[in-house]
Amino acid sequence: MAAFSVCPVRPWWYRLLPVFLFTCMLMPLSGSFASGDGVETSRNADELEFSSRLIWRTNGKTSRAQLFVKGGRYRIEHRGGVKTDMGYATVTIVRLDKQQVWYILSQRRLVMAVPLTLDYVLPLAITLDGEIARSRIGDAMVGEQQATLYEVVVGRHGHRETYYQWVDETRQLLLKLVSRDRDWSVEYGRVVLSKQPEYFFETPLGYRTFQATEKQADEG
Repeated sequence: MAAFSVCPVRPWWYRLLPVFLFTCMLMPLSGSFASGDGVETSRNADELEFSSRLIWRTNGKTSRAQLFVKGGRYRIEHRGGVKTDMGYATVTIVRLDKQQVWYILSQRRLVMAVPLTLDYVLPLAITLDGEIARSRIGDAMVGEQQATLYEVVVGRHGHRETYYQWVDETRQLLLKLVSRDRDWSVEYGRVVLSKQPEYFFETPLGYRTFQATEKQADEG
């Protein structure tokens, strides 16, 4: 199949995500806490299955979506959609196993497939990449969810950054991560651990799929 050169016009937070996620926490999706304050082990993110509300914030701007996770597969139902030059995609499916991202263009019954990049990889592991210190602050809440609040220091490439991290100790889930040094955060709200249907992470029946060479969109 011929590859089309198509330029998804992403919302503001997609342009900023690669920098933020690479420098702060997009590390292996499984691991354990360093010795010190904290629980002994963290849940293997490759085996996670849940639904939640997903909230990003950076530089005073917030985006929201409904998230479904099944291991290395994510379904993100965007509030307001994602603008591409083929129309608005209401759903993005991220397939780490296939190294692809699928934009679902419902009005045109099209699936636009683009290569996977760090833009789309969600922070699900409790242990942060480059973590060098962790201290327990105390009990806290994330919405209606009980959590333990930690202060975590991360060092990468000669740069240190401090984060506040909310962890559901009982279910071993990362609920919220906030940078102390800049206006950036990600939050998983109303997390429900449950089996997710396989079809959530497949292209819809009857839709035509085409491969697109992804380019960075110019935003006015």
